[in-house]
Amino acid sequence: MATVNWRTINVDLLDPESSANFDVSSLLPSVPSVSASEVQTLCNQIKQLLRGGDSEGALRGALENAPYGGDAQAKDVHLATVVETLQSIKQSEMSPMLSRMYSSEGGSETLDVLMKYLYKGMSHTSQPSSGRSSITPQATGGFSQIQSRGGGEGGGQAMSVLLSWHEKLVEIAGVGSIVRVMADRRTV
Repeated sequence: MATVNWRTINVDLLDPESSANFDVSSLLPSVPSVSASEVQTLCNQIKQLLRGGDSEGALRGALENAPYGGDAQAKDVHLATVVETLQSIKQSEMSPMLSRMYSSEGGSETLDVLMKYLYKGMSHTSQPSSGRSSITPQATGGFSQIQSRGGGEGGGQAMSVLLSWHEKLVEIAGVGSIVRVMADRRTV
């Protein structure tokens, strides 16, 4: 008789109702594939709306057509377009625009997509643009202060704009938007 080490048997695999036997792929939403050329065409249309003065239409178009199924390059191009759109909107127009978007059909989902872009934009503007690290420690009388030197032009301005949008968005959509974005598996 063979000796079996009973301590090494994974009993969860033997239980049919165990979470180990659950197909995790069913949790992932199905998203259509989007090519980089389609995203570029959409971005050009959004920029055309911006040049025409329809900033709300440009923002809606960008948020309602998020390239969930695109590759990383397509998503980065779309992120840059969304951030450019957000930067072109005056601060006095933010709250009324968000209120109109929230009260329209599908408004909550649209603002959740905006929240995703705000977080992704914040994560991209906080990273240095060059390949090597541009953060240098500065001695300040016993304390050390880390400053970014040349970490991308307008990075601070973009972060300020994104934080302003975040503040207004939480006022309109509430903190539930943050929770929905954190729980959603689809990434922008």
